[in-house]
Amino acid sequence: MNKFLFSLLWAIFALSLTAQKPEPFDFKPVKQLPATPVKSQDQTGTCWSFSTTSFLESELMRLGKGEHNLSEMFTVRNIYREKCENYVRRMGTAQFGQGGLAHDNLNAWQRYGAVPESIYPGRKDASRPFNHSALEKQLKTLCDTFVAQAGRGELRENWLAAVDQALDAEFGKVPVTFTYNDIVFTPTSFRDYLGLNANDYVSISSFSHHPFWEKFILEVPDNFSNGQFYNLPLNDLIRCLNYSLQLGYTVEWDADISNAGFAANQGLALVPRADWSAKSGEQVANTFKYWEPEKSVDQEYRQRAFDRLETQDDHLMHITGILNEAHGGIYYVVKNSWGDRSDREGLVYVSEAYMRLNTLSFSVHAKSLPRDVRQRLGLEAGDATIERAPGLGRGNVKNDAPAPEPAASPKLQTVQPKQMKAMPANKKGSPSSSGAREK
Repeated sequence: MNKFLFSLLWAIFALSLTAQKPEPFDFKPVKQLPATPVKSQDQTGTCWSFSTTSFLESELMRLGKGEHNLSEMFTVRNIYREKCENYVRRMGTAQFGQGGLAHDNLNAWQRYGAVPESIYPGRKDASRPFNHSALEKQLKTLCDTFVAQAGRGELRENWLAAVDQALDAEFGKVPVTFTYNDIVFTPTSFRDYLGLNANDYVSISSFSHHPFWEKFILEVPDNFSNGQFYNLPLNDLIRCLNYSLQLGYTVEWDADISNAGFAANQGLALVPRADWSAKSGEQVANTFKYWEPEKSVDQEYRQRAFDRLETQDDHLMHITGILNEAHGGIYYVVKNSWGDRSDREGLVYVSEAYMRLNTLSFSVHAKSLPRDVRQRLGLEAGDATIERAPGLGRGNVKNDAPAPEPAASPKLQTVQPKQMKAMPANKKGSPSSSGAREK
């Protein structure tokens, strides 16, 4: 009996040692959608243009229109001009800076068209990294001067010409016509040739200080154009993300990254259950090497972080796939715009918990949403019946209350991913800190 008890106790002890041994992350692809190579926004706050342009490039590939390298800076130039006009017309009381949101890019697409990057690189010396710090100060000084002139009744009607002059000096003059693939285009005819309609895309979010299933203006500084977002319960928001990706649509993502859980250099973003303040330096480093349980993020927890201004719209990126992590379930493949950081060549693997807590919004093709969501939002006629993404857990119930939070992330069945193109080696001008505010 004593030998038996001793053997049993030793077995339990050995099992506990095994259970405590840290295990590395184990990712397997579930869905990988086509995307263009990773770029670098360098020392600019233009992630909104890089991410949304990447999103539109994936849309072109999804529609069988081929791979195109579109100019982010063509869009940036047009939106900077709009920012200047908005700032002056509001007598200097509006947000002014380099940041923006996905709908600014979509609005520019609809108003001004598009240009290939080969035609409009957006800098006079293509060998030097982007840096808009001096330009931002110059434009702000110009606009403050115009506001002061207006206060004295001295503002001239053609004041925007000075803004255009400053933009042309930084970006180069916008081509009236250009030749691409042996065809002569204007920016608007090129947009029409590509065949994407900005009105086909919607932005969705999830915050309980506004009614669910209605539109609201998201209260973040870079929403200078007062863009509206459809408000969904958190479970439905994540269901829409999973459904879109499983259906073959990539997703544009606005997120908070100014927290310890986002590590671009390690290519990971997560929300460990253990508080960061209780971790040693070694434990923090190991957090991005070995799996550990994550916090459960529900609507209340998410809202509390937003109300305390802990969740901010720091950075926009492009979601291009889904992974299954052997211990923790769903992760998302996210294309960043900081060059080829980490062994993942500029990609970041983002846990579902991080996505639930730190998402400000998604921008998606309206048809990529489950039909019941489209119907509830008034995007499609009919009575809502729940649609679920195959293999990704359950959908929400047909009422205003969110479905109960799942006890754990569901495991996924692996399917053969599409081959992704190799990312170019480009380490110039990457942001110096993964926690920096890099709009």
